[in-house]
Amino acid sequence: MSYNKDIFRAIREEYNTKYLRAREAATLRREEVARAVPEIGELDRRLSSVGLEIMNVALHNSGDELEARMAELRIENEKIQAEKKKLLIANGYPEDYTEVKYECPDCGDSGFVDCKMCHCMRAKMIEAGYMQSGLAQLMNEQSFDNFSLDFYKSSPEIHKHMNRIFTITKSYAENFVSGKSGSMVFFGGTGLGKTHLSSAIARTVIAKGCDVFYTTAVGCLGDFEYQRFGNSTSGDESGDTSRYFDCDLLIIDDMGTEVNNQFTTSVLYNIINTRLSRRLATIISTNLSQDEFRRRYWDRITSRVLGEYTVLPFVGTDIRAQKLK
Repeated sequence: MSYNKDIFRAIREEYNTKYLRAREAATLRREEVARAVPEIGELDRRLSSVGLEIMNVALHNSGDELEARMAELRIENEKIQAEKKKLLIANGYPEDYTEVKYECPDCGDSGFVDCKMCHCMRAKMIEAGYMQSGLAQLMNEQSFDNFSLDFYKSSPEIHKHMNRIFTITKSYAENFVSGKSGSMVFFGGTGLGKTHLSSAIARTVIAKGCDVFYTTAVGCLGDFEYQRFGNSTSGDESGDTSRYFDCDLLIIDDMGTEVNNQFTTSVLYNIINTRLSRRLATIISTNLSQDEFRRRYWDRITSRVLGEYTVLPFVGTDIRAQKLK
């Protein structure tokens, strides 16, 4: 797993807060009950005393003596617990009223079970990954499950070709390993499913615990423009472009729609070359043909993309137009 470090830190802090809040709430309930029913407060003090004795016995005894004494203390603890539950019920409280109530009983709001991430924290990490990837809305609507090959039935050859692309991309996502999976480039006109399959890949890869970042070419270059010049008509204006070089999977959509000049081309080359040298995966999608791509970008970009990426040409008829009909 290689969860985004910022996300991990934020969620760990959230869990620490939840854990402390749950214990504080239980303490307040115990104090409330002790004021209303002093006998229950006395039982709580006896339980605390037994707990301390258990720790003391475990530290200073061993063998048969340890087992015998621990058995006695367990029996005493169970008797006090039973007496406390009866008193709580008799006074109108639920029998577990003073116990700590965690949001997740499996991990006790710690986020981990036996040193492994709990299912609840993993779900939080995945949800946060969706939000930070830049694809949250698209991934809610686009997945491998709802990608329909029916839109490519205009000819058997097109259907067979797109079925192959679907199989390649699905296998890529399901077997993705950060630092080991390669990069891909999607060529083809608008409305042929490039963004849909990009979203589906992102959804699957994030669920595996990897850091995915989606951007358009215009948004990407807007971020770098702001970092360098302090003004931008796009991008998040954060000044931080580190994720372009550090995330497990970078998806750049609509490459070819950005302004084409020496600065933008050098930025794209830097991203592509750096990620290749670090063995980090990138997916590029473009409406350009391969010939148009070669004419638009430096040889150093085209040689790396066309030579080291898996090239997937999308074919067929605009799906959006088919849906309108």
